[in-house]
Amino acid sequence: MPLPVISTLTTQILSLSTALFPPLHLLFYSTLLGTELYQTFVMTKVCYNALPKSAFTTLQKRVFPLYFRGQALLLFLAAATCPPHGLFVSLARRRMVWIPFAVAGCTAVLNLVVYEPRTRKAMVDRVHQETRDRARQAAGDGSDHDENIGGTSLEMQVLNRAFSKNHAMCIHLNLVSVGAMLVYGWGLASRLQLCSE
Repeated sequence: MPLPVISTLTTQILSLSTALFPPLHLLFYSTLLGTELYQTFVMTKVCYNALPKSAFTTLQKRVFPLYFRGQALLLFLAAATCPPHGLFVSLARRRMVWIPFAVAGCTAVLNLVVYEPRTRKAMVDRVHQETRDRARQAAGDGSDHDENIGGTSLEMQVLNRAFSKNHAMCIHLNLVSVGAMLVYGWGLASRLQLCSE
C-alpha cells in the first residue's frame, strides 16, 4: 500500500474512534460501576437476609463467577474505549486515566482467578461438611476428639477459616475495585464538557 493510503486510513480510523469511543466508554463505565455497586451493596445483602443458607449458597455459587467475569469484561471494554483513542493513547496523556484501571484490573483478575474460586469451593465444602456433621450427630458418633466445646467439628473449623480468609479477600478486593472506579469516575466527570443552551 502506498503511504498516502495508509495515512488516509489511519486518519479515518482515528476520527471514527474519536466519534465512537466517548459514548461507548461512558456506556461501559456506567454499566461497570452500576453493576459493582448493585451487586456489592444491594443484591448480596438482600439475598443474604431473604434466603435460607442453602439457597443463598446455591445462588451465590452461580452469581459470583458471572459477576466477576462480567466485571472483568466491562473493565476491559471501558479501558479499551477510553477517549479520545483508547487506553494506550490515553496512557501517555493522563496518569489518572490508567492508574484506576490498573488497580481495578489487578483486583478483578485476582478475584476472578484466585479468591472467588477458593471462596466458592470453601462455601460448598462447608455445606457438605455440615451435612456430614449432622449425620454424625444423628448417629450418635459425636466423640469428644472430633468436637470442640462449641460443637463444631475440626473439619468444619478448618473450612470456616478457609472460607473466612478467602471471602474477606474477595470482599476487600471488590471494594478496592469499586473505589478505583469511583476515583476514575470523579476524574471523568471533571473532564466532561456539558452542552449549554
